[in-house]
Amino acid sequence: MSFRRWALGALAVGWLAAGCGGAPPVPAPVNKLVAAAPAAPAATAAAAQEKPATPAVMPRAAEPGPPLPPLTYEPRGRRDPFAPVPVAVEAKSGLDVATTKLVGIIQGQQLLALVEAPDGLGYILKPGDVLGNGRITDITANSVTFAVAGRAGQRETSLTLRLVKE
Repeated sequence: MSFRRWALGALAVGWLAAGCGGAPPVPAPVNKLVAAAPAAPAATAAAAQEKPATPAVMPRAAEPGPPLPPLTYEPRGRRDPFAPVPVAVEAKSGLDVATTKLVGIIQGQQLLALVEAPDGLGYILKPGDVLGNGRITDITANSVTFAVAGRAGQRETSLTLRLVKE
């Protein structure tokens, strides 16, 4: 039994050794024309200078394909993302700044005012924004000031909403 084990081990080692070496590399084919007549370096440089340069081949411009069918948007309860966003704050002519309530002030790079309308809608406003009949002129840490447009024949007035402390 020991001879069999030795013979199988030797056979396995031989197979492993034969497999690790791999096949010998195949030499590259020789171009007989180049190998038969080697040219001098000066002769090839002169031949390259005498040969006219071939013009660069430019790719063809793409040809237009058939026209695409027109795209239609199916809203399925959503708004059209390509339609301009209606400015609901300015469109509400019935919204009066005097009936709104200052809910909070956001302090960041600039102060923003959180204002709630009587219908429960909230607005985040910055100086220069228009809400109903007023335009925000100033925001402080606890108040917001509106310039309220006057009716015909009246001039613009100022209205300040203060933050209610609880």
